[in-house]
Amino acid sequence: MIPGMPETIPALFFSQARRYGASPVCWVKRDGRYQAISWTALADEVQALGLALMELGIRPGDRVAILSENRPEWAAADLATLAVGAISVPIYTTLAAREIEMLLLDAGAVAIVVSTDAHAATIEQIRDHLPALQHLIQIEARPLGMFPRGVQWYGELVGLGRSNRATAPAFFGRVHAVRPSDIASLVYTSGTTGVPKGVMLTHDNFLSNCRACAQVIPVTELDHTLSFLPLSHVFERMAGYYFILFVGGAIAYAESMDQVPANLAEVRPTVVCAVPRFYEKLHARVMEAVQAGSPLKRLLVAWASAVGRRVAQAHERRRPLGPGLRLQRALADRLVFHTLRTRLGGRLRFFISGGAPLAKELAEFFYGAGILILEGYGLTETSPVIACNTPTACRFGTVGRPVPGVEVRIAEDGEILARGPHIMRGYFNNPTATREVLEPDGWFHTGDVGTLDAEGFLTITDRKKELVVTAGGKKVAPAALEQLLKSDPAIADAVLLGDRRPYLTALLVPAPAALRRCAESLGLAVLSAEALVRDPSIVAWYQERVDGLQHDLASFERIKRFTLLDHPFSQETGELTPTLKIKRRIIAQRYALLIDAMYQGT
Repeated sequence: MIPGMPETIPALFFSQARRYGASPVCWVKRDGRYQAISWTALADEVQALGLALMELGIRPGDRVAILSENRPEWAAADLATLAVGAISVPIYTTLAAREIEMLLLDAGAVAIVVSTDAHAATIEQIRDHLPALQHLIQIEARPLGMFPRGVQWYGELVGLGRSNRATAPAFFGRVHAVRPSDIASLVYTSGTTGVPKGVMLTHDNFLSNCRACAQVIPVTELDHTLSFLPLSHVFERMAGYYFILFVGGAIAYAESMDQVPANLAEVRPTVVCAVPRFYEKLHARVMEAVQAGSPLKRLLVAWASAVGRRVAQAHERRRPLGPGLRLQRALADRLVFHTLRTRLGGRLRFFISGGAPLAKELAEFFYGAGILILEGYGLTETSPVIACNTPTACRFGTVGRPVPGVEVRIAEDGEILARGPHIMRGYFNNPTATREVLEPDGWFHTGDVGTLDAEGFLTITDRKKELVVTAGGKKVAPAALEQLLKSDPAIADAVLLGDRRPYLTALLVPAPAALRRCAESLGLAVLSAEALVRDPSIVAWYQERVDGLQHDLASFERIKRFTLLDHPFSQETGELTPTLKIKRRIIAQRYALLIDAMYQGT
C-alpha cells in the first residue's frame, strides 16, 4: 500500500478530482466534435447521482446493473454506485434479453441504468421475471420527457441530487464507510467454456492491480486513451478506466466500433487498450491496401516489412542496431510506416493487448513499424492483470513477467497458478465453483497452460480445457495453430478441431478481399461467396497456402482437411463471446455436419 493513497475506488476518484479540478478527465463527441468534461464536473455529477440513488433507497451491498455502451454516464453510474457502498454489475449490450435476465436474476439487481430506448425496452420485456428489480433508469432523454411508467430519467435524478446538497455529508459518510475489502463489482465471465459466473471483485482487488501496473507501465497524468473495448469486460474496466483515473490521465470515448479508426485520428491518444482481433484487422487492412496498390508499392512494403522484422528481432535479442539497419529503418519509416502511425493519431506511445493471445508475428510487424504492443495476461478472476510486458522488459510471444505483488507458478500438469491481492473473493452464490479454482492457501487455478522461462517471462500455451487430444493420444494446443493459420492475410479466422478424432481439421473463414482477388484471377468473379468457398479451384488455392504454413509442423499437428465458410463467426449466433473470443463448443455443435463430413471423406 502506498502511504496516503486512497484505498477504495470512490475515495480515489474524489481525491483525484480535488487534485486535478478543471483539467479534463474525459472527452465525448457531441454535436460533431469532441468536448471535454473536467474532473470537477464529473465529480459533481457522481455526487448528485449518488445522492439520488440514496433517495431511491439503494443500500450498501445492493447490486446496481449498468447496460450501456462506453460513455461518461457509464463511469458516473459506476462511481456513484460504488460511492454509496453498492455493487455495480456491468452487462454487455450485445447480450440477448434471455441472457440479461439470467444475469440480473443471479445478481439480484435492485436497479439498472440503461442508455437507450432499445435497452429500456429489453428490460421492460423481462421485468416481470425479475422480482428484485425496483428501478429502471435511462440515460438518454426522450422527446418532451415522455418516459413510460416505471422508467426514470437519469438527467432528472442528477437534478434531484443537485437540489439535495444539504444531504451531501450523508453521501460522503457513505463514501468513507466503504472498506477496501468490500465487493465493488460482480463481473460475469463471458462464458467460453460454460455458464457465466459472477466474479466478486473488491475495491482492493482493482486498486492493487492499478498499483502494481503503475510500477511497471509508464502511464501518467499526461496520457490519454481512446475507450472502445466494452467496459463490461474487466480488461477495459481496469486498464482503460480505473488505471487511467489512478494515474490522473484522461479518457476519450469512441462513438462506436465502426468509428474507431476515425476517432483514433481525431483524439490522437497516447495509450490504447485493444484485443488481438483489433490488431489482426488493422494488419489485414494494411495488407489489403498493399495488395490493391501498384507492383512497386507492394515491393516497397515487402522490403519495409523485412526491415521491420530485423529490427524486432534485434530488439528481442537485445542487440543494438548496426549503422546499415538504422539507415534502412529510417528510410522504411519515412516511406512506409509513418503513414500507418499517422492514421493512429501520430502520438501513440504504445498499445496494451489483452483478452486473448497475440500472435508473435503481429507484435513483430507492428514493432518494426514503430508501434509497440505490450501484451499482458489475466482473467476476470484476477482483476485482471497477472503478467505483462513493459517498454523496458518486452519479449514478443510471451505475456511478460508477473506484475509486482503477484506470484505465479506452474503446476505439474502445466496449469498456471496465481496468488496475490488481485485474486477475486469468489463466485457469487457459488461456493462449489469457487472451491474448484481457489485453494485455501490463496492459489488460483487459471485453467490456462503455460511455461515460465529462466528470466521470468510467462508464455501461454492454451486453455487447459481446450487442449485437443487426438484419437492417437497426441495433445495439440489449438490456439497456437489457429494463430499460425490467421497469420496468412487470406485467412480471416480459423477454428481447429480434432478432439478424440484420428486427425486435425479446421473451419476457415476467408478474408473477403483475398477471396475476391483470387476469384477474379481465376475468372470466377461472378460467383457468390457461397459458391466460391465450394469451388475446387478456390479450395485448391487455399490448400496451397495451408500446406505452406504447416511445413515445419510435426505430422500429428498438421491439418489434414479444412472447410471454407462463406460467412464470419459472430456474437449474434453465439459463436463469439462479447470480447470476440471463439466459443469452441458452440461452433462444434453448429457445424457438426460439416465437421463430420471432413472425417467421412464426403
